[in-house]
Amino acid sequence: MGPTEPLMVQSDGTLMLHTVHTVTDAAGRPAKDEQGRPVTAEHPRYQAARDALAPFAELEKSPDYLHTYRVTAISIWNAAALGVTAEEIERTLDEFSCVPVPPGILERIRGWLERYGLLRIERVGDEERFRLVAGDPAALEDVLGHASVRGRVEVDDAGQVFVDPLERGTLKQALIRIGFPVDDCGGFVEGDPLDVRLRTTTLGGEPFGLRDYQQRAADAFHAGGAASGGSGVVVLPCGAGKTVTGMAAMAKVGAKTLILTTNTVAVRQWKQELLDKTELTEDQVGEYTGDCKEVRPVTITTYQMVTWRRSKAEEFEHLSLFGRENWGLVIYDEVHLLPAPVFRVTAELQARRRLGLTATLVREDGKEDEVFCLIGPKRYDVPWKVLEGQGFIANAKCVEVRVPLDDAERANYLAAGSRSKFRIASENAAKTAVVQALLGLHAGDRVLIIGQYIDQVSHLAGILNAPLITGKTPQADREDLYAKFRTGEVSTLVVSKVGNFAIDLPDANVAIQISGTFGSRQEEAQRLGRILRPKSDGSDASFYAVVTLASKDQEFAERRQLFLTEQGYSYRIIEAHALEASLGGTSHLGSQVASVGPDDPGGVR
Repeated sequence: MGPTEPLMVQSDGTLMLHTVHTVTDAAGRPAKDEQGRPVTAEHPRYQAARDALAPFAELEKSPDYLHTYRVTAISIWNAAALGVTAEEIERTLDEFSCVPVPPGILERIRGWLERYGLLRIERVGDEERFRLVAGDPAALEDVLGHASVRGRVEVDDAGQVFVDPLERGTLKQALIRIGFPVDDCGGFVEGDPLDVRLRTTTLGGEPFGLRDYQQRAADAFHAGGAASGGSGVVVLPCGAGKTVTGMAAMAKVGAKTLILTTNTVAVRQWKQELLDKTELTEDQVGEYTGDCKEVRPVTITTYQMVTWRRSKAEEFEHLSLFGRENWGLVIYDEVHLLPAPVFRVTAELQARRRLGLTATLVREDGKEDEVFCLIGPKRYDVPWKVLEGQGFIANAKCVEVRVPLDDAERANYLAAGSRSKFRIASENAAKTAVVQALLGLHAGDRVLIIGQYIDQVSHLAGILNAPLITGKTPQADREDLYAKFRTGEVSTLVVSKVGNFAIDLPDANVAIQISGTFGSRQEEAQRLGRILRPKSDGSDASFYAVVTLASKDQEFAERRQLFLTEQGYSYRIIEAHALEASLGGTSHLGSQVASVGPDDPGGVR
């Protein structure tokens, strides 16, 4: 702790982290620039503090000079699951704080950590019955005072608390809602055996083996087959091989596996990877989609498929897939997108091993606690920048290009309601010239242009004479375009939000985001992830967010960037009119984009 440290800890759990500091001269006085303004630079302790906070705090705001984090019960419990102790958290806060850390927040953190594992679910001998036990009898008495808990258990005359197998998940949900995470040590059914062996060479003859972090992730999840393992989430960046990590977990479990993912493209990519990198045969891997309903020892389906129903009044016809086979493992790909009906059926699947794979635990619906208690806590996590530094994902440069509205559109914007303001700003016609300029600067690169609105991406695809993929594009056409992109026959693809997930385009090295889903942090991470596969020539990846200056679009862009800022990425802010000067090369902007003006000088966030 010291007055020059970058962190201020507040008693409500808010952590204020200074990203810059004032530069001083040899005499210790504030240095001034030619205009007499104080000279600032990145705080020398900012990056170390950011990395130290990441395991137990969540970034909430990231303006240019002051980042706001918050510690919550879930962030602390996930840290506890990774072995982080109260002493380590307190030491971190004290080390980087510029003022004394309020004792109240330290007490709250210790209280949250003490509750982790205080309650346990244990199997009663060899029976199919379970018991809720507590390290502190007072805690058990406390939770039984809540009707939501008492109604899901049976208490015998000796005060023992028994849990019906079908209530195992719903009890954990009820307990976490009142602030008590449960350590589920009840174990798992083994499922029907299936020998899953990883190849040493792919079908194409390329050497194949697990990377160290993939092996560590699978080991952390499986925990040697102990009851303390077998459920939880592995967090790895897009492009880091989450699918391979899932296959490593399958090999460890050695049982029939159900895999849920985001769309049919992802289903086929999983199948292709399984056949390429394991010794599983074609007749052992089934696709369960609208096109083909195969139930095999390894079955791959989509969230949309298992939650489909003919009308809101009818039943989900395919949820029965969860109970159709004696699955030994259920893998939830992109677990941060898990829909509510799957949460409900997962509550009944607590006897099955469950692995969540994701690039971010952030859920825009705030249901991180549901993932924590029903899938399991975070078992393994590695910062994006660490893997970037090791060469496992591409170096990425993030740039935000700010574009003004013209006078007519500005008038429409000011007169509109809040939601309409966002759309008007998102569909700013001046963004087209910026996209054209960026394509000029990246001639010869493989470029993905991603947008939220169908009218916008359709119009842009027409102007650029580039292929367009939306949710209505037939699957065969999508796969044909992706194949042409991989070979270089097509160098630019315009995609709607279907491009957020499961596009395996390893040579894509530029992404241009022209609009997004309000402040979705997970979407920003997924879109950057589309270009993070290491490039064969070792080149960097470039991610551009084109946003409308001083608008709801800019406001939500700042929210979207939170997760990536937490991971160590910074966004270089560029004025549209200065694009070519800032990035080099010749653009097509000319006079199509007006000057941004002196009140928004840009910078790094």
